Amino acid sequence: MPSSTSSDQGDDQEACVLTFSDLDLKDTNLDNPSISLKAELDGITKKKYSFAKKKAFALFVKTKQVLAPPFECKEKWWKCCQQLFVDPVGIHRHVATQHTDEIYHQTASILKQMAVTLSTSKNFRPADRKNPFKEHLTRSDEVSAWLPDISCFSPDMLISDHNCEEGEVLLYYCYRDLEDPHWVCAWQTALCEHLHLTGKTSKGGAHCFPELRVGVFEEIVPMGISPSEISYKKSGIHLTPGEFHKEVENLLSQAGQEQSDTILLDCRNFYESKIGRFQGCLAPDIRKFSYFPSYVDKNLELFREKRVLMYCTGGIRCERGSAYLKAKGVCKEVFQLKGGIHKYLEEFPDGFYKGKLFVFDERYALSYNSNVVSACSYCGAQWDQYKLCSTPQCRQLVLTCPACQGQGSTACCVTCQDKGSKQASGPTQDSFKEE
Repeated sequence: MPSSTSSDQGDDQEACVLTFSDLDLKDTNLDNPSISLKAELDGITKKKYSFAKKKAFALFVKTKQVLAPPFECKEKWWKCCQQLFVDPVGIHRHVATQHTDEIYHQTASILKQMAVTLSTSKNFRPADRKNPFKEHLTRSDEVSAWLPDISCFSPDMLISDHNCEEGEVLLYYCYRDLEDPHWVCAWQTALCEHLHLTGKTSKGGAHCFPELRVGVFEEIVPMGISPSEISYKKSGIHLTPGEFHKEVENLLSQAGQEQSDTILLDCRNFYESKIGRFQGCLAPDIRKFSYFPSYVDKNLELFREKRVLMYCTGGIRCERGSAYLKAKGVCKEVFQLKGGIHKYLEEFPDGFYKGKLFVFDERYALSYNSNVVSACSYCGAQWDQYKLCSTPQCRQLVLTCPACQGQGSTACCVTCQDKGSKQASGPTQDSFKEE
């Protein structure tokens, strides 16, 4: 990987900055993102694109390095997608074919970093031009100063067996305004690599999060509205699990009496609340969090002059969701569960939350109590274990019990079930897109 560029790459710095800043780096629906991104660059900046892509590729490969066994003459192997690679050719071929999206996003991130560096270098003199690439690399090296000393730990203590069920999954988040999010991203990436961290705290192990991914995004969980319009700083009042428990207890004690002035609002997706939810909650029929603002807009009268108790999995969505609801100016008060259902269940496993907690990883759901609140989509028997729809290219989740699975009922709907039965006739990929 080169650490500097040729002399002609320093030409026309201002034009380069304008070109980079005009790029749409958030479009993830491109058939071939790398080609489409490169097509938007002029002749001067194509060289910088190539540099950024090579660097992105090298950084990605480096994150997959693992120590080779002591008896091997090689110092490093690579592990990715639960596969072990013992030579550079193998890992390079794998990354090039299986991780194009990640390389694209990392390339875009590096390009934006370079653009920022160039835009701040306004006092160039022909005889004393700084090298923005070298400056960026030097700054990246500063990240090492923020890494802890792990010399007292053996590799086995830091790297667990991916087949091992024992361990913990660390969940944390913090909303803050960052002056340089890309530097923080680089630091967090280096820290996680340094400590061999790949993931949310709950029961689980390395198998739950086999890959490390650190990136810069405008929204942690997309609500579809820019944070500059609805700020996390104007979120609802945070309630501890204990405080939230008392509020729900008071709400449920009023059941059957006069209409309550309090609404318990689940701001997760319908397939999450379907297998687990608080008693007496209002669970919107939305499939994505980006539909939440529309749901609020259509039901403003429902929230008028009400006290709203909001909750989600870990608290992240409530930060933006409560701010949006407050911005409408119809509620008496808006509260949110600090730490989400996750923290509540740690303190009240047999509390007012019944059923399982849906999680977005290979575990699908966590069980804290024995309650089953959902049913098989086919026969209606109690069942709460999700599986992916059996029809290719459909990513819907389906609740189908073992008996119905044995009868071939493994799709999310009649349409997918019919498509699955026609698969042998050689359908095209497009014919299996979700409807």
